[in-house]
Amino acid sequence: MKYYIKQKVFSFKDQFVVKNEAEQDAYYVEGKLFTLGSKLHIFNTDDEEVLYVEQKVWRFLPEFEIYQKGKLVATVKKEFRFFKNDYSIIGPDWNIEGSVMAHNYVIKEREKVVAEISKEWLSWGDSYVIDIQNNDQRELLLGVVIVIDCVISANRNQGASS
Repeated sequence: MKYYIKQKVFSFKDQFVVKNEAEQDAYYVEGKLFTLGSKLHIFNTDDEEVLYVEQKVWRFLPEFEIYQKGKLVATVKKEFRFFKNDYSIIGPDWNIEGSVMAHNYVIKEREKVVAEISKEWLSWGDSYVIDIQNNDQRELLLGVVIVIDCVISANRNQGASS
C-alpha cells in the first residue's frame, strides 16, 4: 500500500494529511509545539488516535517515543554520524538504509524490505511516497517516517533561521 505526504508542508506545530494510493485522506497528523518536548497525534479517518509520538526531553540529539493504544511500541533516535543522517529504531527489529535527507531510503526487518520511501514527482503536488509491504505494520511505519521527516524539517528550519 502506498501513502503520500506532501513535502515541506508540516512541522511539529502543524496539521497535515497523509493520502492513500487513491489520493484520498487516510490519516491526519496534529502536532503540538508549545509543550515540554514536541508531540504528534496521528488519527485515522474515523478520528481514532492510532499513534501518539512524544519527544524525549533533555537529549543531545532528537529522540522520540511512539505509542500505540497507550503502549510504547518504538523509539526513534537520531544518531551522531559525520556526513550521514542516521536514525535508530528501537522496538521493532528495523534498520534504515539509504539517504534519509533525500527521501530515498528503505526500512528493513533483518534483510527484508518492509517500507520504501522515495520522492514522487508526478503525484499529489511535491510529495514523497511511503510504499509499505506489510499492511499490518502500516501505522507504525508511517509514524517512524513522519518522525524522521519532522526532525529533518526542524533541522532545516533551524539552519535557515541562523
